[in-house]
Amino acid sequence: MVLSVIFIAFQIVMASLAVYQFGISIFGMIKNKSRKHHAAQKSFAVLVAAHNEEQVVGALIENLKKMDYPEELYDIFVICDNCTDGTADISRSMGVHACERTNQLLRGKGYAIEWMLKELWAMPRQYDAVVMFDADNLVNPDFLQLMNDDLCEGHQVIQGYLDTKNPDDSWVTAAYGITYWYCNRLWQLSRTNLKMSNFLGGTGMCFESALLKDMGWGATSLVEDLEFSMRCVQRGIYPILNYDAKVYDEKPVTFKASARQRLRWMQGHFNVARNYFFPLLWASIKERNFVKFDSAIYTISVYNTLLGFILTLVMWIDIAIPSTNYLDSLYNYLPWWTVGIAAFAGIIQFPIALMLEGVKSWKMYAHLLTLPFFLISWWPITFYAFFTQNNKTWSHTQHTRVVRIEEVQSK
Repeated sequence: MVLSVIFIAFQIVMASLAVYQFGISIFGMIKNKSRKHHAAQKSFAVLVAAHNEEQVVGALIENLKKMDYPEELYDIFVICDNCTDGTADISRSMGVHACERTNQLLRGKGYAIEWMLKELWAMPRQYDAVVMFDADNLVNPDFLQLMNDDLCEGHQVIQGYLDTKNPDDSWVTAAYGITYWYCNRLWQLSRTNLKMSNFLGGTGMCFESALLKDMGWGATSLVEDLEFSMRCVQRGIYPILNYDAKVYDEKPVTFKASARQRLRWMQGHFNVARNYFFPLLWASIKERNFVKFDSAIYTISVYNTLLGFILTLVMWIDIAIPSTNYLDSLYNYLPWWTVGIAAFAGIIQFPIALMLEGVKSWKMYAHLLTLPFFLISWWPITFYAFFTQNNKTWSHTQHTRVVRIEEVQSK
C-alpha cells in the first residue's frame, strides 16, 4: 500500500508537469509578426567555437562574410580550441581572426568561450555585442540585422531560431529536426508570447558586451547555454527569442553519435538542476515571480524524464510478474477517456508543430512514425546520465556535412 501511494504521488507530479507544459504550449499557436526595425548601428564580435572543424568551418566563414550587414560593423573570430588539424590555417586564409587556445586540462566549449572573452576585452577595438556560433552552423544573412533590432530595443540576451541543416540525412537527424521545430514553436515562442524567459540553445546567441563584462561568462558546465540562461534569470535578465533569426545546426547522423551527444547534455543538465533549482524556486516564492518559477521547473525537466523511465519500468515489471500485492496506479482512478485525451494531446503536438512551421516535406511527416523510438531513447540515456553526472569530460561531436546556406534555404 505504501509503495502504491508513493507510485501514485510520483504519477501526479509527472501529470501536473505535463499539463503545465501543455498549457504553456498553447500560447505558441499564434505568431506575432510585429517587430521594430532599426538602422544598422551596433557593432558585433562574431565568435565561432571550433575544435578540429576543418571540414565545415570554411562554409560558415563564407556564409558570415556575406551577411546583409555593414562589414565595418562586425569582425569574425574563430576560437581554435585545442585544434590539431587545419582549422586555424583555413580561418586565416579566409581573412578572419584565428584565435588559438591550448589547454588540455580545461577542455570544452564553456572554457573556450571564457578564454576568448578575456582576449576580446583586452583588444583595442571594443564591440557593442558578442554573437556566438558553432563551426558547423549556417546562418541566414539577416541574422546580425535582427540582433541589431533587438539590441536597439534594449534587450541584452537574444537567442536565434535553431533549425537543422541536415534533417534529411537519416531518421536520427529527422528526429532532431522535428523536435527542434516543436521546441521552437511550442516551447520557445509560447514563452515569448507570455513575456517569459526563453532558454539559450548553445549557438545563435547574442549578448550585450556590457552585460558579459559585468556578469562574466562563468558557464563552464557541459551545458554552458542552460547554465548561463539560469544565471541571467537569477539576475532578473530574461533572454528573448528572435523567431526570424535562423541558425542551422548540423545534427549527428548515427544513433550512436546522437546518444553520446545527448548523454553529455543530460549529464550537464543534472548539474544545472542541482545548482539552480532550489535557488530559483525560493526566489520565485519570495519575489512572487512566475518567470523564475518556470525556469526552476525547466531545470528539473531532466528529473521528469528520469522519473518517467523509472515509473514505466516499475509498472512493466509489476505487470510481467503476477503478484497479489501489485502496485496501484493513478490511471485506475481516472475515466478511460482522460487517459485517451492525454495520450492524444501528447502525440498531436508534433504534427501540429510541423504544420505551424510550414514544413511541407512528406518525408518529415513520415518520420513521425520513427520519432517515438528517438523520444523513448532519452529514457535510458537520462538514466545513465544520472549515475555519471559528475563526469565533466567534454566529448567532441564530429562534423563532416558540408552544406552551403543557399542549399538550406532552397529546401
